[in-house]
Order: sequence, then structure tokens, then C-alpha cells
Amino acid sequence: MATRKYSAWRVGSAALSLLLATATMTLAARQRRLEAARLAEQRLEERRLELEELAIRRKALAHQQRMQWELLARAIDDPSLAEVIDTYDKTIPAERRRQFLYANAWYVHLYHLYQAGLLEREVLYRHLREFFQSPVFREYWEASRQMRASLNESSVEAQLGHMVDGLVKDLDDADTDEWWVVGNPPTD
Repeated sequence: MATRKYSAWRVGSAALSLLLATATMTLAARQRRLEAARLAEQRLEERRLELEELAIRRKALAHQQRMQWELLARAIDDPSLAEVIDTYDKTIPAERRRQFLYANAWYVHLYHLYQAGLLEREVLYRHLREFFQSPVFREYWEASRQMRASLNESSVEAQLGHMVDGLVKDLDDADTDEWWVVGNPPTD
């Protein structure tokens, strides 16, 4: 009888141990699933916040660009307002300086499209290659050299300025009338 009780106790003890081990593993698996779900939810929330922040930045950039254009348009239309922002050499005729302001507006427009991720660097390069077929745009670029020299060398704007300087040099050195093939457009 004692052997039966001992055997029953051993079987019961083993069953209890198995039951406890199963319960522990089930609980651990559930904890892992809950933790994985919590981490996935956290990643989704972080991604949602990143996208929201990007949308806010793009909206602010678009607003800033509209404001800049409105201010520049007023300066182009009214020479007395242009005097406020006109840092070009005063020996340059007023009409040419107004054209420089307009050329700057186009350059800044392309720059903002690039900054907003709406224009790849290679496409920006191609647009600028076309703009530099204009003698006025080339003159504007040369007249604004000192303004670009004051940029922080590590800034995106300064880097693009160097890229454009290289483009202008390539266009000047080219021995072809097929300007659309001159230079090596950068790839992002």
C-alpha cells in the first residue's frame, strides 16, 4: 500500500511539476508576446510621430517659401523696397539688380524643392544647367559670390553652391553647343 501511495505521490508530483512548468512557459510566452506587441505599438507610435513632425516641417517650409516669395515679389515690384535687401554692387543698374532678385527667387525655389525632398539632387542639377544658359542668371551667380562665401561650409546650401560652381565651370569649359549633356549630375 505504501508503494502505491508513493507511486501515486510521484506521479502526482511529476504531473504537478509538469503543470507548473507548462504554466510558467505559457506565462513567459504570453509575457514575450505582450512585450513584442508593446514594442511594435511603440515603434508605430514613434513612426507616426516622425511622420507628423515631417509633415509639420514641410508645411512650415512651404509657408516660409510663400512668405519669402511674397516679400521678394514686393521688392521686385517696388524699387524702394528692393533697397532693403539689395546687397548687390550699386554700380550694377537697378533693372539688372531687380533681375538678380528674380534669379535668386528661382534659385531659392529650386533649393527649397530639394530641401523638401520633392526634387532629387540630379534633377536640381539638370534644372540649374538649363537656368545657366541665361546670361542674366550667370551674372546673378557671379554677383552673389560674396553672399555664398559667408555660408557655413558644412551647410547643404554651401555644398549646393559648390556643386553649382562646378557646373558653371563645366559649362564654361565645354567645347560643345549641347549644354544639356555638360557636366556630371550628382546622384543622391
